[in-house]
Parts: sequence; C-alpha cells; structure tokens
Amino acid sequence: MTFYCGIDVAKRKHAVAILNESGQVCKPVFVTENTRAGLEYLLEHLSQLGDEVSIGLEATGHYWLSLYDALTSQGYPVSVINPLQISAYRKSGVRKVKNDRSDAVWIADFMRISNTPASSRDIPMLLQLRELSRFRYWLSEQIGDCKRKLVTILDRVFPEYEKLFSSVFVESSRALLRQAVSAQEFAELDLRELTEVLNKYSRGRFGQEKAREIQYQARQSIGVGFLANAAQVEMRCLLAQIELLEEQQKEVETAQTQLMARIPQYITSIPGVGVPTGAAILSEIGDISRFDSEDKLIAYAGIDATVHQSGQFQGTKTHMSKRGSPYLRLALWQAASMALQHNDELRAYYDKKIAEGKAHGTALGAVCRKLLIRIYVVLKENRPYVIH
Repeated sequence: MTFYCGIDVAKRKHAVAILNESGQVCKPVFVTENTRAGLEYLLEHLSQLGDEVSIGLEATGHYWLSLYDALTSQGYPVSVINPLQISAYRKSGVRKVKNDRSDAVWIADFMRISNTPASSRDIPMLLQLRELSRFRYWLSEQIGDCKRKLVTILDRVFPEYEKLFSSVFVESSRALLRQAVSAQEFAELDLRELTEVLNKYSRGRFGQEKAREIQYQARQSIGVGFLANAAQVEMRCLLAQIELLEEQQKEVETAQTQLMARIPQYITSIPGVGVPTGAAILSEIGDISRFDSEDKLIAYAGIDATVHQSGQFQGTKTHMSKRGSPYLRLALWQAASMALQHNDELRAYYDKKIAEGKAHGTALGAVCRKLLIRIYVVLKENRPYVIH
C-alpha cells in the first residue's frame, strides 16, 4: 500500500498529514518542529508506515530546504509543489476550511490524486545554480550602481569626458581615470605620458591624436575645478570597487559553468542563451515536470498577457502580468535581446512586430514568449535545440 504524506511548511513548525490510497487520514495531523529533533520525530513517524511513502511539500520560502535534504537523504521520494497548485486544488474542493492542518491534508490529497512524480534529482544542483545566479544578479546591480556614481562624478568635474570614448569603462578610459579625473588635471597632464597610457591600454588603437583631443576638451571644459580633490578619492575607490565586483562576478560565472556541466541540460544550445543566462533560467524554472503545458510555464514566468476588464468594458491594451520570479523575467529578457543577434527566426518575428507598430518593449516581450516556448520544449524533451 502506498501512503501519501503532505507537509505544510512554515518557519518554525510544519504540519504533517498522512493519507492512504483511499484518501482517508491514517492518523491525526501532527506538528513537527523545524529543528533536528523535529526532523527525527518526522522520520520516526514515516518509518512506522512500513510501506511505500510518497511525500509532497510546498516550496515555501527557503524553509523547505532542510526538510527536502533530510527526507531525500533517507531515500524518500519527495515532490516539491508550487503553493499556487495547492491553492487551486483547495478551491476545487468542497471543504473551505483554511488553516495549517487542513493545508497538510490538501497537499497529501493532491499527491494522491495527481500522482505527482518525485522532483528531479538535480534539485540540489539547481538550487545551487539559483543561489549563484541571484548572487550574480546582485553583483551586477552593485556594479551598475558604482558605474552610475562614477559617471555622476565626471559630470561635475569633466562633463565632456563621457563623449570621448564609446564607453567610460573601456580599459583605456579606466587607465586614464586612475591618472586624472578633473578637466584641469587632464589639461595639465604631460602629452607624451597621456599618449603612452592610451596606446598601451587601447592596444595601439589610440595614440597622440586621441591624447590631443582629450586635452582640447579638458581646456574647454565647464567642469567644477574645486571638486577635483574629492573627485580623485571617490574615483579611486569606485574604480577599485568595480574591478573587485567584476572579478567576483567572473568567479561566480566559473562556478555556474562547472555546475551546468554536471546537469544534463541543453538550454545553452538555444542561440542567445549563454551559461550565466541559461543557469538563471534553468534554476528559476526548476523541475520542468511541474509544468504540464507551455502556457503554465509562461504564466509562471509572468510574461502572460493581462487585459483590463470591468462589467461590459474590456480594454484593448494588454500588459505582462509580471507574476512569478523577476529573476526569470530578467534572464528571459536578456536572452531575447541576444537572440535578436543570433537567431534569424526570432529576429524576423521581432521585425514583424515592429512593422505592425509595436513598441520595442512590446515586441521584445513577444520574443520572450516565443523563446520560452522553445525552452519548454528543450527542457521537456531533454534534447538540443533544432534551428528550423
């Protein structure tokens, strides 16, 4: 006989319900502490059942992780369930009681009715990928903040500088900013020294002509001279911080690459999906078996359309619902942007939307949806992407 165990996860205590194949509660719903002793208490109850036990638990915050680790290490099949699935299943039932103990019963009954398979064995690695991907996103935000602050400083002491390079943050520009920051400092630099720095860090691309242009702009600048000393200190700190954060980001990407090599996946075979982006998408989706249709994955990603409707009125403009993980949407947006450069089919689809009068954001959102459908197929069928 198979038993179905539903666990309603919370921060300090978990409610546990056990049903038999007929849906009858085998023993009163009990509560276990979220401690080592509590885990042992739960394992003791499960061991007494003797027969096969199928366990389901909600992915509530991070509180389910220790439960999942303890149960799977003991060989139990565990299904990690989206709380939205349980909510929808509860609404379909006749009992309308809402409390922790009844939720545990609903989870167990959902396991019994749906015959939900055990979650992928790759979950521990996927969770590591998710941690790394979200940390990489945080590092990217920090780098962006530092760069914006740096540009703000230049706007005060040498506003013309930003137009002298394709980016303030190319290596030759960074090297110069270690030497000088304000327009006055650049104007007073030795021309030969300025030329040598440019030539070295641009790998011969820039030379004396560029050095003369910089000094000309510096002498014509409207930058605030009395802020020069403070700007020097701030610039040194920001450049050092940006370099450190970028080094850490590369370290995270190396760890992502190593983990991705250990997971059977073909998501990076899709044009436009590199390792960092693929790792973020894969880890935010998690176990693809949770989604029995591409529409459900699209809704989970929050890129499904919503329409404003009230009474007899129905709006004609649609917007993304933006439910689900913002990290997944960001990764999809980045992948779609890259796909425009590497995937002729998606580029043609984007151009078609633009020709129809759609704004860039709307057209790119449509590409995100198309791309996610392809990702769904690749993950569901566990095969490389085929360009048609």
